[in-house]
Amino acid sequence: MSIAIFKVVAPLIVTFLVGIGITPLLSHIMYTYRLWKRSDRGNHKENPGISAEFSKIHNGAEELSTPRVGGVVIWISVLISVAIFVLAQYIFEGELFDRLVFVSRNQTWIPLAGLVIASLVGLVDDLLQVYGSRSAIIDGLSRPQRIAIIALLGFLAGWWFFVQLGMSSVFIPFLGNVFIGWLIIPFFMVVMLATFSGGVIDGVDGLSGGVLATIFASYAFIAFIQNQIDLAAFSAAITGGILAFLWFNIPPARFYMGETGMMGLTVALTLIAFLTNQVFVLPIIAFPLVITSASVIIQKTSRALRGGKKVFLIAPLHHHFQALGWSSEKVTMRYWIISLMCAFAGIVIVLIG
Repeated sequence: MSIAIFKVVAPLIVTFLVGIGITPLLSHIMYTYRLWKRSDRGNHKENPGISAEFSKIHNGAEELSTPRVGGVVIWISVLISVAIFVLAQYIFEGELFDRLVFVSRNQTWIPLAGLVIASLVGLVDDLLQVYGSRSAIIDGLSRPQRIAIIALLGFLAGWWFFVQLGMSSVFIPFLGNVFIGWLIIPFFMVVMLATFSGGVIDGVDGLSGGVLATIFASYAFIAFIQNQIDLAAFSAAITGGILAFLWFNIPPARFYMGETGMMGLTVALTLIAFLTNQVFVLPIIAFPLVITSASVIIQKTSRALRGGKKVFLIAPLHHHFQALGWSSEKVTMRYWIISLMCAFAGIVIVLIG
């Protein structure tokens, strides 16, 4: 048991330290190549249709001088951490170093691949937004294109789980395993799209990092109690990478997470939720993502069905609170508190369900 605990905690600490160590270099590159947006979303001259509330929150000063590819800190730190443990296995002899390697075919190859692939796609999108808006030729991937990419990744992952891993049922707390057969594939796609939609939470300094760190730490604990030690270690490694990112993302943010962070993390989170067979507690543990995404859907639906009338001053929800007069720090800290409470609730359901 002590070795298992160490195997989970060690990647968290190593990845955090790696992230802290590589960030000065990565940050230097971000600022040297000016990897931030070239257009001001809150500028009435450039966007005459925006609301006064939106203009007040997005004054443009920070968005036009803060890099948007900070998510690279997370997934690069995880990759370096994986490499460190693999190299240590070959350099040092002993059972301890063999057991510390948490990359395994049956538990972590799929979420690791999903993290890297989705993060690279997100990085391309971020770079297109940075350099595309400068040339006015292309301004990043459109939302339908992002949705199509996530849906494709969800289809491929669902197919792999169904055909290669033989997964044809899902566990529902208090009910047990429910057989759904090939429907696991479209279900996988829906969950991945829904999780990705929660990426709109990346809009206030420190907000997304604190919430996502809590979510991944929760699934690390769930995987551990289910004796999926490699998956728990991998989830802990991602948590360490997010905490390193958060170290530099608290106000004033050194950089934003961007699509390279949100795409990679939401895809990896979906895969981890299915691998633990605890996908139905995901909406509880990740409730801040759910409610933030739902606020956008509610706002658009209200405008479409009620003649342009709004439910929130601004959507997503965290901007609504800012428009009410809450400081960014107050919004962030209260989101963190809610995230912790939801994580506890989800873990309790797993333990008793």
